[in-house]
Amino acid sequence: MSEFLRHFQKRQAALASREKTVKTECPYCSVQCTMNLHEEKSIMVSRYSVTPNKEDPVTDGRLCVKGLNAHVHATHDRRLRYPMIRIGGTLSPVSWDQALERVKAEIEGIRQQYGNDAIGVYGGGSLSNEESYLLGKFARVALQTKYIDYNGRFCMSAAAGASNLTFGVDRGLTNPLSEVPLAKCIILAGTNIAECQPTIMPYFRKARQEGCKIIVIDPRETATCSIADLHLKIKPGYDAALVNGLLKVIVEEGYVDHAFVKERTNGFAELADHLMQVSLDEVAELTGIPSRLIVEAARMYGQAETGMVFTARGVEQHASGVANVRNFLNLVLLTGKIGKPGCGYGAITGQANGQGGREHGQKADQLPGYRMIENPEHRAYIAKVWGIPEEELPRQGVSAYEMMEAIDRGEIKGLIVLASNPVVSNPNSHLVERALKKLKFLLVIDLFETETARHAHMLLPGSSYLEDEGTITQLEGRVMVRRAIRPLPGEARLDWKILCDIAEVLGKGPYFRYASVEDIFNELRLASKGGKADYYGMTYDRIEKESGIFWPCPEKAHPGTPRLFERRFAHEDGRARLAPIAHQSPKEPASRKYPFLLTTGRVLQHYLSGVQTRSTPELNSRYPEPLLEIHPQTAGEIGLINGGHAKVASKRGEIRLKVKYSAKIRQDTVFVAFHWGDDLSINRLTNPALDPACRMPEFKVCAVNIMPG
Repeated sequence: MSEFLRHFQKRQAALASREKTVKTECPYCSVQCTMNLHEEKSIMVSRYSVTPNKEDPVTDGRLCVKGLNAHVHATHDRRLRYPMIRIGGTLSPVSWDQALERVKAEIEGIRQQYGNDAIGVYGGGSLSNEESYLLGKFARVALQTKYIDYNGRFCMSAAAGASNLTFGVDRGLTNPLSEVPLAKCIILAGTNIAECQPTIMPYFRKARQEGCKIIVIDPRETATCSIADLHLKIKPGYDAALVNGLLKVIVEEGYVDHAFVKERTNGFAELADHLMQVSLDEVAELTGIPSRLIVEAARMYGQAETGMVFTARGVEQHASGVANVRNFLNLVLLTGKIGKPGCGYGAITGQANGQGGREHGQKADQLPGYRMIENPEHRAYIAKVWGIPEEELPRQGVSAYEMMEAIDRGEIKGLIVLASNPVVSNPNSHLVERALKKLKFLLVIDLFETETARHAHMLLPGSSYLEDEGTITQLEGRVMVRRAIRPLPGEARLDWKILCDIAEVLGKGPYFRYASVEDIFNELRLASKGGKADYYGMTYDRIEKESGIFWPCPEKAHPGTPRLFERRFAHEDGRARLAPIAHQSPKEPASRKYPFLLTTGRVLQHYLSGVQTRSTPELNSRYPEPLLEIHPQTAGEIGLINGGHAKVASKRGEIRLKVKYSAKIRQDTVFVAFHWGDDLSINRLTNPALDPACRMPEFKVCAVNIMPG
């Protein structure tokens, strides 16, 4: 063989297969596990695979099944690649210039006829901090509308409201996860960590190995119950009542840390008076939990030297969500179990950046840095950062579901949706679908043609986590940098650049001139300076060198704040607020016509509205459709067969589901996962009743009737 031929074959072999490995972060839950993406590139095709990053500062190289398949949707053939305009019912590709001119014409036409507030903006809890910040600025500066909110409203707004009222600030976890094994008693209330954040389960297993007692409060016996010493199988909707029972035992049996309560809290006398009126027998009747188990749980937590309480959507997604969480915070404060190693509270964030999304301006009532839009000083500061007169800054809008109601009433005529799927994620989704059909202009920026995008007049192809760059604030309050590692497909653009492009054609370009996403972060740092969520001391370089920084971090020399409330709380007087909480009941209790309670939630294989995970064959094949989990005895009384079908109906609609027997659920309760749309959407049935403080809908309990179907 000639030297030329050997050289040619060697070159061809090199061209035929090239492998590249880069580090990135999983785009799914709030743990934000880091991972290695491997790309094997040949002349004809590229193949991708994922392995855990053994140097991950939080998970020590663990990934769940979603993380191991997180590359699939981002590299999917169904990705949107070109701007699309609906013409005669059909979506047709157009150039970016044509698309932006259409956006300009539609928005300006609506604003001229109906005013600035006739346009709404609806964001997502998986956007980076920079995109969350920019979306809030875009709504208030480029569109000058008060209507902006995001799907994170459905994630942690109840816990946020309770934490702000009680502590004076809201951060998902008050302590780093590394302190979980230091706790001698842990309460997991309405949180199924084993399926929703499985890569942090080892912290809890280690705690148990170290002698920690674990109490799980849930109407179902979930996978998390495998580590429980005590499972309180609560009737959905009665969390506050249960905690009143626990608090009564703690006060009467002497587990109150009186020195801590006296020095660091207000409101003990009022709470103690309230608890004198509480009857354990009544609590047992309401919750379905025997009083002896309530006493056992209270003693377990009250006697422990250290302890932590974690809540999630099971406690929070109620029309009484803020009250429910406030009572759990009463439990933490009365026993003095906060501000010390192994002592604290955590709201387990569901979405990738649910924390950062609400810190920097996607919520209707907030401005960057967790400032409040109705606070004159806060408004003046942000207006100065943005270079606009304070009087031009819009006032407070309404929550996510209330925006849908405003569309249905005809008050909002145009809507821009970025990386969210409100048709699937909102309660009472029949109303949402009806409302979106009334819009004069619906613009969706996303990766796929979602259930919401089917109603859109225009689709713009956005960016996935592999192409995007920016910071994410994970559940501990640790800010991390995620770098872009792939080029955009087709003519897709970065989400933040799309917002800047629209601002440009609307004549607001000078306010949105950024050379890079890091420029946006530097403006965010300044906007957050002095706020409760202060990022000013962080830089990309520093975050990467330190494997993440906990906020608040007010100066470059500041180390960050892994543990909150060591010496004082965030209220002006430095003291936390105890508060008497009345028993709370579901807004829609069971009745003769609707005799069962429906509760909803996640499964391990899917994420949020399922747009990404249902596009991943490995995940979808493991859990291809929602199942009606029902106790076998209840099913037998109705006449349902395991693997057969049932009709499930509430006051708002009816759907047909496959039946799955489960002896691990209460006999008066059924469970359905919410990751599907159309005729499989359980949110066609859920109750849109809203918490009066945080406007969280009551996803977790509504009355239903069930029949063979």
